[in-house]
Amino acid sequence: MKKSYLLLIWLIAANSALAQKVSVLGDSYSTYKDYVTPDTNIVWYPNDNKPNDVKNLEDTWVYKFINDNGFKLEKNNSFSGSTICSTGYRKEDYSQRSFVKRMKNLGKPDIVIIFGATNDSWCGAPIGEYEYKHLNKKKLYAFRPAMAKLCKYMKRKYRKKHLFFVLNSELKDEINESVRTITDKYGIQRIELHDIDKQAGHPSIKGMNTIVQQLNEAILPVVRK
Repeated sequence: MKKSYLLLIWLIAANSALAQKVSVLGDSYSTYKDYVTPDTNIVWYPNDNKPNDVKNLEDTWVYKFINDNGFKLEKNNSFSGSTICSTGYRKEDYSQRSFVKRMKNLGKPDIVIIFGATNDSWCGAPIGEYEYKHLNKKKLYAFRPAMAKLCKYMKRKYRKKHLFFVLNSELKDEINESVRTITDKYGIQRIELHDIDKQAGHPSIKGMNTIVQQLNEAILPVVRK
């Protein structure tokens, strides 16, 4: 009996050690109270002030994708309202919450999922030009240079890992075009979401389930070869 129990514990530990680790770099769509790192990041879910039925952690796409597939969460560095570039809502300086600022704090994952550009689209951030060199702080206040900075860094940092960029549905054409162009340049696999049910602009439980389904279809065949 004791030997069987010890074997079970060993098997659980072994499976846990072998589980692929996932890190997420995202915005409000990927947040939930006490489920982001650092814990000073602003979260959107759960939201009692908005008509959205996601009220439990288990309903979020991050939790479902990781737990349903036997992965481990390395870091969920998501920040509600954050932009990829340094320009935010009301033209405020978002450089300290931007994706470019947070991209170096993802731990040591096997799988990296970047889920962004929604707020850049919604807040009307400057689109900028396609630039890939000499991207100084000033240039990062525009979307295209910031997106290039992000993709260049992530591709180099995680060149031996699985890297994905998730593009939300219903964004501006110029944002979609820019994401496609820049992810293609750096060879980052892109997942373009479609038909996502939303409440108050954010995925409902149904929308979260659809996100997981579309991520599974794109990611699992790659990471489980």
